[in-house]
Amino acid sequence: MSAWYDVHGDGPAVALIHAGVADSRMWEPQLHSLPDSHTVLRVDLPGFGRSPFESDAVDYCGALRAALDEAGIDRAALVGTSLGGNTALELALESPERVAALVLVGAGIDENAWSEEVKAFFTAEDNALQRGDIEAAVDENLRMWLAGPSRNLDAVDPGVRELVAEMQRNAFRLSEGHDNLHRVRLDPPESRRLGEVRVPTLVVTGDEDVDDIHRIADRLAAEIPGASRATVPGAAHLPSLERPAEFDRIVLGFLAEHGV
Repeated sequence: MSAWYDVHGDGPAVALIHAGVADSRMWEPQLHSLPDSHTVLRVDLPGFGRSPFESDAVDYCGALRAALDEAGIDRAALVGTSLGGNTALELALESPERVAALVLVGAGIDENAWSEEVKAFFTAEDNALQRGDIEAAVDENLRMWLAGPSRNLDAVDPGVRELVAEMQRNAFRLSEGHDNLHRVRLDPPESRRLGEVRVPTLVVTGDEDVDDIHRIADRLAAEIPGASRATVPGAAHLPSLERPAEFDRIVLGFLAEHGV
């Protein structure tokens, strides 16, 4: 399974893997800092950005691996947000020789028991899509993931709101006509194998993110051997986009600490 990617800079490799509410454009701020010291690969996972679905069997981990292969990158630190964090975790378990370090930002995990608040969001999003109202579905995502449960959307920079809305809108458009999509997963799943991770790992959340994401992050930090934990103030699910300077400081400091 192929995926669009681009490469910037020179140095130790870092792959940036976007959230499910976004695409590779969410990493634009990081292109002003990370390429000064690293080779930076951004990828659009299948169904996002410039990567249309090629099959109803969606292998995000395989697409990331293929992008690294095509770019000639044998080993990289993986920085992934949400869906991207989960994908990075899968690759670290499936192909540990390819991964130098992990930064898991608001990462999801399989077999998670979501709260009633998040389940209500999923229902509202699905209902909007079922009636063909993409804009309503986009708005649900902006309120849940970009603003977070305790902020109004007005608290988020208008340019960031517009970009995230366009990225999510595009993802919904790419999914039209694909009613039988299913994700290829690890077997056994990553949630049962966290103790197998053997690379330096940093778990990051925005302090305004939903409680479910903080609980998942706490579990990742507790069960991945040697993992460390960080929180970015004034941001929800996309701290790299909302607070890029603080995010970059944390991530570059972590990579330097581990010689990546």
